[in-house]
Amino acid sequence: MATLYVVGTPIGNLEDITLRALRVLKEVDLILCEDTRVTKRLLSKYGIDTPTMSYHAQSKLAKVDKIFALLEEGKNLALVSDAGTPCISDPGVLLVSHVREKFGDEVAIVPIPGPVALVTALSAAGISVAEFTFLGFLPHKKGRETLFKEIAVSSRVMAFYESPHRIEKALESLEKFCGADRKIIVARELTKIYEEFVRGTVAGVKAHFVENPDRLRGEFVVIVEPK
Repeated sequence: MATLYVVGTPIGNLEDITLRALRVLKEVDLILCEDTRVTKRLLSKYGIDTPTMSYHAQSKLAKVDKIFALLEEGKNLALVSDAGTPCISDPGVLLVSHVREKFGDEVAIVPIPGPVALVTALSAAGISVAEFTFLGFLPHKKGRETLFKEIAVSSRVMAFYESPHRIEKALESLEKFCGADRKIIVARELTKIYEEFVRGTVAGVKAHFVENPDRLRGEFVVIVEPK
């Protein structure tokens, strides 16, 4: 039986990878990468010379057919993203879905747990997260306002990802729909040299980034405390 391993890789610090993940990346026949250049930096650090092939959101059906053919030959493959655990707000979910639909139980799909930006941020946020709702990356246009209205009235912790290009607009929307005094935590550059947690009111966090525009870098996790 061929196996597709879903392998979690570091979100920043390359030392945040498990021994099992390293073993699997060494042993598989091919590693499917969101960006082979990014993954090869990790592989180089640990002396892994397993062949790689790109698979990302823009990959065409011919690439999926090639992956199917490899699995039919009994090849073992590993799926990784640029950072973190594949299939969590990540195009890898499409491939896993295709493989399950095509092969059913004939191909084993094995998760190799690893870092997730969401969990990393929540673990150090200092708030109770027995219950929370994760919204992934918010849509740019359609449905965006509806989600902010949902966040505004939620009785649970709400969390979402945001890019450096849209974080200021996200904070403006939180201020508009949730109010300037709603408590939030914004985490950025997790596990990297310039890791930062900014905690306070929406207005206060917004002011922090207005006063420090050089910190509008990296991927952001935004955690909104309940109403």
